[in-house]
Amino acid sequence: MANKSKLKDAAVKIGSVVGKVDGTAHKAARKTSQAIKVAKRELDDVTKQVAALKKQLAKSSKHLQEALR
Repeated sequence: MANKSKLKDAAVKIGSVVGKVDGTAHKAARKTSQAIKVAKRELDDVTKQVAALKKQLAKSSKHLQEALR
């Protein structure tokens, strides 16, 4: 009976460690996922700003060309 008890204790310890590692990995994956979402939103914002600046530059260029004529 003593051997079964020791084996059971060892199995419980191993299970606990595996559970902690799995939980830690899950938390890290969740944080990474959130960081990716934030980065994507920021990239979308920058893309919109670049498009707006491009449009503004084209408009200014057009006005300048008309003024030089």
